[in-house]
Amino acid sequence: MISFSCWNLFSDVLYRPFQCANTSLEPFITKIPRQNAIQRLEDLTCDEYAETWTDKPFILTSPVKEWPVYGKWTPEYLLKQYPNVEFRAEAVDWPMSKYIDYMGNSTDESPLYVFDRAFVEKTGINTGRTAPDAAYWSPDAFGDDLFEVLGEHRPDCRWMILGPKRSGSTFHKDPNATNAWNAVLTGSKYWLMFPSSSSLPPPPGVILSDDHSEITSPLSIAEYLLTFHSLARSTPGCREGICYAGEILHVPSGWFHLVVNLEDSLALTQNFVPKKQLPDVLGFLRDQRDQVSGFKEDVCDRAYELFVERLGEKYPEILEAALIELDKKAKNGRGKWEELTKGDEEEDGGGFSFGFGFGEEDDDDIP
Repeated sequence: MISFSCWNLFSDVLYRPFQCANTSLEPFITKIPRQNAIQRLEDLTCDEYAETWTDKPFILTSPVKEWPVYGKWTPEYLLKQYPNVEFRAEAVDWPMSKYIDYMGNSTDESPLYVFDRAFVEKTGINTGRTAPDAAYWSPDAFGDDLFEVLGEHRPDCRWMILGPKRSGSTFHKDPNATNAWNAVLTGSKYWLMFPSSSSLPPPPGVILSDDHSEITSPLSIAEYLLTFHSLARSTPGCREGICYAGEILHVPSGWFHLVVNLEDSLALTQNFVPKKQLPDVLGFLRDQRDQVSGFKEDVCDRAYELFVERLGEKYPEILEAALIELDKKAKNGRGKWEELTKGDEEEDGGGFSFGFGFGEEDDDDIP
């Protein structure tokens, strides 16, 4: 082996990854300003969530502790039970034994992060409160997930997340205008979050395309914290907090969020459509078809039509109210659906009815 003396070599390019891999996270996760702190609650009722909390981030400290999987699933348990089962770690599929070895020995600036959407099938567990021997279920506070009407056609919705300290995800939004929850089984996670709207700029250091379809966060998590954290913390709308083992964090639709593991961590996450969010999800599926994701290829182009059809079969009143609200948002006032329904009733006392088929005679203007 040939070695060279580099005593007079100075390079930010070479030093920066080393700095990012070894900088303490402590200064970025402590002394959270009171106005930024994500609110912590023991639990919520469905009504409380629907009325007050659907569009806000918060942490629930109680529901996860009821899950049979809590206290049982750890990285060590996964290694023992599924050593040869392959899980998706970003762009690669590794057996659990290989990934656990990597997790324990990684000194990478941005460690690989298991984010597996097929973990339920791979581990053979059952989910849902009414399922026999269920391993876990969505907290009751979040109510019905309206995407469930799609059955086998619903988009990807649940993932197992596993990674070492410093692993995580840079700023992004959850798909299809859905809400989400993220439940920590072991370890802890730091969250940095910002609301999103056409009138608000993106988080400092994040670049959006003109139509908001592409989010570019060009820095690693550590680079972002070193470069922009102080500015981000003082930006209006910023929310931040730590979610510990046995706790679950709610991600409102459309919120930007950065997440970093503060220690080796195992978590489960799920996207869902609460009733109050239905108009925005319908609007996204209808108007931003090129951004719709997670559906099977043969469903992706007709996701809106299929969702409307299935909702009409099971929840026609909820669908009608959502379509009225969607049209109001588009027109910033009384919309077409309300004009059709209310107008007919006021003029001749008759009611307006509509179907959910998609034949040639359907009204093309119907949202």
